[in-house]
Amino acid sequence: MSTSSGLLGKDIMSFGNNSMIGEEHLTFGCETIETGDLFYQDADGIMGLGRGPLSIVDQLVEHKAMSNSFSLCYGGMDEGGGAMILGAIPPPPEMVFTASEPHRSPYYNLGLKGLRVAGNPLSIDPSVFNGRFGTILDSGTTYAYFPEKAYNVFRDAVKQQLGKLQEVAGPDPNFPDVCFAGAGNDPIDLPKHFPSVDLVFEGGEVVSLAPENYLFRHTRVPGAYCLGIFKNGKDPTTLLGGIVVRNMLVTYDRAKDKIGFWKTKCTDLWMNLPAVVPPSGAEPIKDPNGISPSPERLPPSSGPKETPGTPQSQYVPVPAPEQGAAHYVGGIEVQMILSTNYSIFSTLTSEFLEVIAHELDVKRSQVSIVKYKDQGRNVSVLWRILPAATENQIMGTTAQSIISRLQGHEIHLGGHFGMYELTSWKMIPTSTRSWLSHWHLVVIAAIAASAIAVIAVGLLVYWHLWRYRDKGRSKYVHLQTLGDEESLEQL
Repeated sequence: MSTSSGLLGKDIMSFGNNSMIGEEHLTFGCETIETGDLFYQDADGIMGLGRGPLSIVDQLVEHKAMSNSFSLCYGGMDEGGGAMILGAIPPPPEMVFTASEPHRSPYYNLGLKGLRVAGNPLSIDPSVFNGRFGTILDSGTTYAYFPEKAYNVFRDAVKQQLGKLQEVAGPDPNFPDVCFAGAGNDPIDLPKHFPSVDLVFEGGEVVSLAPENYLFRHTRVPGAYCLGIFKNGKDPTTLLGGIVVRNMLVTYDRAKDKIGFWKTKCTDLWMNLPAVVPPSGAEPIKDPNGISPSPERLPPSSGPKETPGTPQSQYVPVPAPEQGAAHYVGGIEVQMILSTNYSIFSTLTSEFLEVIAHELDVKRSQVSIVKYKDQGRNVSVLWRILPAATENQIMGTTAQSIISRLQGHEIHLGGHFGMYELTSWKMIPTSTRSWLSHWHLVVIAAIAASAIAVIAVGLLVYWHLWRYRDKGRSKYVHLQTLGDEESLEQL
């Protein structure tokens, strides 16, 4: 019961600094009137990823800005976040693909044939999932909706598996939610109380759903959860919304008319993806996982793994401490590549150092940039961390912890600086650090000593001249006071 109307426009559109898709002239809708939930929801718009000439995907594919595939990964319950990959990537070996009929509807159809709860097949005629538009995967719908016959069987099968959980009223008194209390507040414990659910497709493929893929948290009763799969009224269409694919990478391979599902933790997606081969002639940044993104792929944010073709971190070993002695270093020098452009970075160097200091829990005065240079779409930065002004060294465990956090991509630089790749690092030995930090003190001390010596010599000379100012000086006599003979005698 919502409407949207307005103008159809065309303008240059980009996808932010983290995207390797350049600026494109794209057609889009510019709203002037909204009604219903569209008006009251928090989102300011909708990005159309479906099929059709006005879809963002279709336009980018037509412009050859990306290949005819994209992937989405939604964060889990209480996690949020996620990732979108525009363009094709090599699928993980465990990804389950099923056919998607492109001509059935403008939506992404699936050939769903059955359900299993706790491993037990449900008695549902497969034709139930083929009514009207059939089974649709819709990333823009929050929950899932089954035809009434399928919903009733599914609901009853889940309730039979719940043991001691107590059924409670839903959070909205105007809607008959099916909710259960007593499962605790931590979503990680849900599999102890709720069964797994399997989607069985026409080719025999099975996609398993964890409880977070069909439950939502009760907003009024702690430890209670409600079914996020509902009855689809009189509409015989089966609609699988975003809840079904939480913590699941879904690849919409439009070129091959299939959709893939891979269960993973979406907040750690970039650490878990297999290597991506760059297109010929491309020279993109390789991410720390050894993944070389194609031009349409978002640069990843993940921890490094030493893989062939990935520059390995350089390590300058520090001598092992003696028995019982503490391990210290004189500082850390880090080389990284940022996915931002040179002109932007050059105006934000101070902010960059502040972010580094904040993320690594060191003082701003300890961090400095050695040099940085332009690398096309990226910037190479060499920076270092030195001990605080009151100290001469850094604990080895602290230094290793800093490197580990950088390697694990546990620091977040913010949108201005894009993603980063740690290309090399080294420890500065304490002796080098001592020289680097104290040589200027030696020079200052020498200058000060010289100045003092000059002043002392000057004062001594002045005193000497003043002390002996009368010695050697002739005594003059005014001739007018003497007679001529006396004057001659004295002269």
